[in-house]
Amino acid sequence: MKKLFSITAVLLSFSLLQAQSIVGNWEGALDANGTELTVVFHIAKDSTGKLVGSFDSPKQMAYGLKCSNISMAGDSVLIEMKAFGAKYSGLVGADKKTMTGNWGQGGITLPLELVKTGDVAVAAEMKRPQTPKPPFSYHSEEVSYGNADNSIRFGGTFTRPSLWADKVKEMKYPVVILITGSGQQDRDETLFEHKPFAVIADHLAKQGIATLRVDDREKGKTTGKFMTSTTLDFAKDVEAGIEYIKTRKDVDLKNIGLIGHSEGGMIAPMVASKRKEVKFIVLLAGPGVPIIELMEQQSVDVMFSSGVPKDQAEKFRPLYTSIMLAALKEPDTAAAENNIIDLFTKWQNNTDSATVKNTTGVTDKESLSAFASSVVKQVKQPWFHYFLQFKPADYLKNVRCAVLALNGEKDIQVAAAPNLEAIRKIMTEKMVKTFKVQQLPGLNHMFQHCNTCSVQEYAQLEETFDPGTLTIISSWIKEVVAK
Repeated sequence: MKKLFSITAVLLSFSLLQAQSIVGNWEGALDANGTELTVVFHIAKDSTGKLVGSFDSPKQMAYGLKCSNISMAGDSVLIEMKAFGAKYSGLVGADKKTMTGNWGQGGITLPLELVKTGDVAVAAEMKRPQTPKPPFSYHSEEVSYGNADNSIRFGGTFTRPSLWADKVKEMKYPVVILITGSGQQDRDETLFEHKPFAVIADHLAKQGIATLRVDDREKGKTTGKFMTSTTLDFAKDVEAGIEYIKTRKDVDLKNIGLIGHSEGGMIAPMVASKRKEVKFIVLLAGPGVPIIELMEQQSVDVMFSSGVPKDQAEKFRPLYTSIMLAALKEPDTAAAENNIIDLFTKWQNNTDSATVKNTTGVTDKESLSAFASSVVKQVKQPWFHYFLQFKPADYLKNVRCAVLALNGEKDIQVAAAPNLEAIRKIMTEKMVKTFKVQQLPGLNHMFQHCNTCSVQEYAQLEETFDPGTLTIISSWIKEVVAK
């Protein structure tokens, strides 16, 4: 027994030494379609000795992007970034100061050599002046509750003005449930260390409005399965939140509202269309047009913001919709991939080579096969398969509560003009008594004042959420509640 313990201790010691050898900053450059993109990894160890880290892409103004997993076996290193569908596989050199390997993302593999530039992981400081810091001037409470059959436990934060507990015990406050956007989010909808939902909750509490913000499935203190869930499942999660709210004595049950951001702006009408308890909804960059149309526009706008010439991005538009529909309609994976390859080839034959390369990364049969495979894989995922077929009008037309729809003018993920107009049209046709639709100048998808207004810029901006938009939201809610 002692001998076995001794061997185990030696192996553990060797493992820790190996891990220690890659702790620090590592820098390299990717050749992405002729554009050199610097990548910087910041690798450290947590209190348990586990490798953790983040990475930067300075040219894209993206900093502090979290690595989901870092592992090491001998001299082989694997760094995973699941939120971005990317990974790096490398081999540490004998000098322990270089690493040779490949960056993989979206079916594309690119060589990436890294050089160690420091033994201490020093990430770029990300200033987030709006993030609320305790002590708070209001009541903030960690809460936990289950869904109808208690198969999922939700962890969240409930905030409200402190007056109820301190002085006037019979006072009840209007309350809103905050609904996150797409992707697995925590209760603060944290992105690049921005915490927009914490900022919103902080503002509303100071304006006399209570909030409930909740971790998504398999995130933070919420259980359940995320990868096999769809938007419909997330709508049911919001309903569980309503049931929890109804158990509290410090909220006004006649004034329950929902604030949804992005995909959350899809979910809010889904819930409001069937739950009479919902008196008002606020849609922050919520979609109004069919999602496949939204995604087509998004693909063009994101490409253009990333440096692809506008005319080239526009040429990609018809291909996007055709290949997505092909993947949706064909249940057999191999047949779907072949159909996409056929559609792509026809498009390629009528498109200049620079556009093909810049918009898809396809340069040969091998990369085309990888491209088709990645499209089918994405569409076959339960969430995206449901999402891509979603038509917001199916639910918006059944909403009878008060509606506030806001979009940033510079939003490249949910284009303001077509989506706001679609919402306005439905609200008018259905004669919703109280609704307001507003496009906000100079703001991006995250409701930040932006410069380049690209997705990559979200991390670079210090502003988390425009204070003017916060005032619009709280003022409107107070007007609705007063009626």
